[in-house]
Amino acid sequence: MPKPTNEILVDARGLEPPEPMEKVLQTLALLRPGQSIRLLLHREPFPLYAILAEWGYRHATRMEADGSHVILIRPSGEDQ
Repeated sequence: MPKPTNEILVDARGLEPPEPMEKVLQTLALLRPGQSIRLLLHREPFPLYAILAEWGYRHATRMEADGSHVILIRPSGEDQ
């Protein structure tokens, strides 16, 4: 039996603004305790970071070798 995932994947590579931000903000409502969002994006979403902080979320961003970004988003109160 597959183990339930603690991540919701949002692959927004190739989408134009504001679609990636809209997808993430919609997905935040689906998060359950202990879950996080893994956002795949072709650019760093600086405007999203301010909204996440205001709404009580934190993020960790990693740039991949191809220049794309992986952003892990979780509620601020949860341990890593």
